[in-house]
Amino acid sequence: MKFILLDRDGVINFDSKDYIKSAAEWQAIPGSLEAIVELNRVGYRVIVVTNQSGLARGLFERYALDEMHEKFTSQLAKLGGHIEEIFICPHHPDDNCECRKPKPGLFDQAKEKYQIHMTETYYIGDTFSDMQAAGAAGCLPILVLTGKGQETLEKNPELDSILHFENLAAAVKFILKSEPHE
Repeated sequence: MKFILLDRDGVINFDSKDYIKSAAEWQAIPGSLEAIVELNRVGYRVIVVTNQSGLARGLFERYALDEMHEKFTSQLAKLGGHIEEIFICPHHPDDNCECRKPKPGLFDQAKEKYQIHMTETYYIGDTFSDMQAAGAAGCLPILVLTGKGQETLEKNPELDSILHFENLAAAVKFILKSEPHE
């Protein structure tokens, strides 16, 4: 079974410097949900791996995060898609936890639960810490230029050698063209 791991904010939905704090603020990036549907259609299992420090910062409560994810999965289901699970780090950056990207803790949890072969698995993100986490977990990194992606690429020219695409839809199009799938 093939897996694709995705960051959430800036990859699937629009990001905000003020954080996404409610289901009303959660808005899918055009084409992102359809891209997940395409992955599902050809047999990929999709998992979301996301830092959500807004919880520790007191910007929103767990129920609000659950409502955001319900909105996301409901909109995705209406298009015929689904995700396996959303792994979140609820901690503040100062907590020095093992699950906050760029550390690979969430990836390790997903790997163990789903028996994922990380060296054969893409992780698509929009930040430098996403690319670091993908490397630490042994995943194949893809940077999207939505969210913080364009800024990330400009500030970190060493990432120019990493696959990068305009958005999730373009990244998925590349994967589906280049990877054997069931």
